[in-house]
Amino acid sequence: MTIKRTPNRATSKEQFLNPRNESEGDIKLDRSLRPKTLQDYVGQLEIKRNLGYLIEAAKIRQEPLDHVLLHGPAGLGKTTLANIIGNEVGTQVRVTSGPALEKQGDIASIITNLKENDILFIDEIHRLKPIVEEILYSAMEDFAIDLVIGKGPAAKSMRLKLPRFTLVGATTKVSMLSSPLRDRFGAVYRLQFYSVEEICEIVLRSADKLSVQLDRDAALLLAKSSRQTPRIANRLLKRVRDYAAVHAQTFIDAKLVKVCLEMLAIDELGLEEMDRMILTVIINKFRGGPVGLGSIAASTSDDEATIEDVYEPFLLQLGMIERTNRGRIATERAYHHLGFDLIH
Repeated sequence: MTIKRTPNRATSKEQFLNPRNESEGDIKLDRSLRPKTLQDYVGQLEIKRNLGYLIEAAKIRQEPLDHVLLHGPAGLGKTTLANIIGNEVGTQVRVTSGPALEKQGDIASIITNLKENDILFIDEIHRLKPIVEEILYSAMEDFAIDLVIGKGPAAKSMRLKLPRFTLVGATTKVSMLSSPLRDRFGAVYRLQFYSVEEICEIVLRSADKLSVQLDRDAALLLAKSSRQTPRIANRLLKRVRDYAAVHAQTFIDAKLVKVCLEMLAIDELGLEEMDRMILTVIINKFRGGPVGLGSIAASTSDDEATIEDVYEPFLLQLGMIERTNRGRIATERAYHHLGFDLIH
């Protein structure tokens, strides 16, 4: 199938220049690109193997899976794996997130409506409030919750039995989980950044699902610019597809990808404008560091959490910065990449 130019669906310049913006259509499209089985899932080989044994053993024993905790940087496939677990087990996955559960009644109403062997997926589980987290302790261990009915001297405690379910938690900050909650997970897996070859295979697979024609060189260039993250690779592929559609291109080659990436201000290592700004601030304003995260945030007009959660993990992975007790330091590689003379 070729890409036809449709004026009504032409992508705006703003869409090109901000690949992190997600429309409702983008979110639905992201879901359609997600693999449904472990066999289709690319990368994370060790996790796939261990999950395969976990799922098969549970089927043999005809028991629910042990509770599973998935942690690692954003965009590496934690939500996808949670849904794959549900598909492999053949049960329903109920989805919620830590910030959405504000009081005990929120989590209690969800848990009590689960069916036998169902999976409850809690994204950003490290953001659960302590009062909500306490409900999960007995629910995970004893498949029961203790409710207090009434107030004062007339208050009564009642234990409510629950169906045997599996909790799958996802977090980018496993260190922020309390020990009692973390210890109740029977299987804990850390997702790693993907290799360029793995991302390339993901791009080719997604292109096939989107009926986009592109060669391997184009897919490889997208992979190198995707911050070793499948979510970003798929977003870049969609932006390149949009660019091709607007310019009536039916085939995507490396030359077209390069032009589109230049429009997006993404370089050959996958660094965006904000990444380069962070490195430039450390080198120019603070003589290479060490410098505190608060000072970097103030100098870049961004907040500390965004820098620490979104940008810093990839810069650390590339070896562009180092974290020390005194602050962040720009490495020799950062100087060379940005064309600065090394400060001695």
